[in-house]
Amino acid sequence: MALPNQKRAKSRKRVKQYRLRITKKQFGKCPKCGKAILPHRACLFCGYYKNQEVVALKTKGHKHEEHEHKEHHKEGHDHKKSAKK
Repeated sequence: MALPNQKRAKSRKRVKQYRLRITKKQFGKCPKCGKAILPHRACLFCGYYKNQEVVALKTKGHKHEEHEHKEHHKEGHDHKKSAKK
């Protein structure tokens, strides 16, 4: 196993620790919805970046429709079977 050639000085050790420290994230404010967002990233709540919609987000209505669609299939109704009759 390799060993260090020289002792690391206290100041060198502390400088390295200082540079590797964990820093607090800097949040900005979304201009459209006002939520806290990371800089240079699209807003997770409204999908806007630099006043342009870049991510189309699903609305709550879509989730409700998907939930009804899944329940419909749980009940045993199958579109293929009903079309053949």
